[in-house]
Amino acid sequence: MRGCCRLLIATLWLSLGAAAWAHKPSDSYLRLNASAEQIVGQWDIALRDLDFALGLDADGDGQITWGEVRARHDAIAAYAAARLAVRGDGLPCTLEVGAQQVDNHTDGAYTVLPLRVGCPRFPATLELEYTLFADLDPQHRGLLNLSTAQGTRTAVLGPQASRQGFALGASPAGSNWSQFATYVREGVWHIWIGFDHILFLLSLLLPAVGLWQASRWRPADGLRQPLWDVLKIVTAFTLAHSITLSLATLGLVSLPSRAVESAIAGSVVLAALNNIWPLFQGRRWWVAFAFGLVHGFGFASVLVDLGLPQGALALALVGFNLGVELGQLAIVAVFLPLAFLMRRSWFYRRGVLLGGSLMIAVLATAWFVERAFNLQLLPA
Repeated sequence: MRGCCRLLIATLWLSLGAAAWAHKPSDSYLRLNASAEQIVGQWDIALRDLDFALGLDADGDGQITWGEVRARHDAIAAYAAARLAVRGDGLPCTLEVGAQQVDNHTDGAYTVLPLRVGCPRFPATLELEYTLFADLDPQHRGLLNLSTAQGTRTAVLGPQASRQGFALGASPAGSNWSQFATYVREGVWHIWIGFDHILFLLSLLLPAVGLWQASRWRPADGLRQPLWDVLKIVTAFTLAHSITLSLATLGLVSLPSRAVESAIAGSVVLAALNNIWPLFQGRRWWVAFAFGLVHGFGFASVLVDLGLPQGALALALVGFNLGVELGQLAIVAVFLPLAFLMRRSWFYRRGVLLGGSLMIAVLATAWFVERAFNLQLLPA
């Protein structure tokens, strides 16, 4: 029991500690078109990430203006080009960066770098080595969209796979399983670093090993009721976010990123407070479904910004959604046995269920204020 207590304490504190420092996962979007004997494209990089690396906010007022970005165009181009090495058939290629522009993605402003790749000859195999922000943010990834005469393929470039090769003359259909596996991994990774999603799920799971009776929380007698409760919550959350993930990724429904992220933070607050002042006891799966619809729009942001063609979208949707489910099932598999073993202890009832819920509610309230009113309350 002492070992379980220590493990649960460590898990809760690690989750809250990491979440307090959490920000939206850092991604860049690299699009390359290799056809007609030339390779061109564009590279979208978040201004907030470049500001952290290069200090774009010259006057320190917390706002990055077009003038500040334009003044650092040469520095931005040099910084990015030095962190993307391109080889064609094993021979080095040059990377030319054109005149920059600024575009808005779902999570803010990005600089857009037009690219032209110069190889000694048009290659049969293109190799990319991606190290952007590798020394600053180990969670950063580059989302690649590579178009050839045979079709479009995608890949994720980052610390775990910084160097990858692509056969330009081969049909991407043969790599469908590889791409599917990539999206599954991305789904798992997205839920594991999506601390707001994790804390929402944990807030719903914390009371699952007990019952609210006569205005007090009582531990469950057996495992059957907690398992049934968890099954309903996870199923409702899965169904809901799958619906909106599909609608948003297919472009059928679009909501402002700021509103979605604010609503996600608000859902965490309400789910946590419900453990302290129960309003939805016995109906937490309703809460999971209602707010799962909102969380689905958050999951969709990566796939929407990648701009995949319709043929790749189906593959991305299935793989990414499967990865999200596997990621959340792993969380449940770790949490539920520990919670069930400790459900009768004072530590669980007061320290974890009530104290943990209160800490989650305070943290999520800070997130909500930051996102809704564009303020900075927590360390970036």
